[in-house]
Amino acid sequence: MNIQLVDSLIQVIESLTPEESLLFQEKLSARAIQSTPGVCGGYARIRNTRIPVWTLVSLHQQGADEAELLRNYPGLSGFDLENAWRYYDRHRQEIDRIIVSHQTDD
Repeated sequence: MNIQLVDSLIQVIESLTPEESLLFQEKLSARAIQSTPGVCGGYARIRNTRIPVWTLVSLHQQGADEAELLRNYPGLSGFDLENAWRYYDRHRQEIDRIIVSHQTDD
């Protein structure tokens, strides 16, 4: 891990204006969710994982809280879950449709 790089990034981020900070957060969040044909059925997933957003949303709807999800998916962070919930808020119909289609497959 390059600690000097991380420290430099922190300094740059802290120097951003409120508007720049908001734009940075939006762009970072947008990159946190990926859709790749042939990976997880092409469904939206957490960046660099094979964990689809719909799976996390479905488990959350079934009663799993964030702490449980983080225990069961140790490679995820709270930031990943926030991005999954944000993606769900913006693509609710898509994710709900996928969840229903997987429930009827049983």
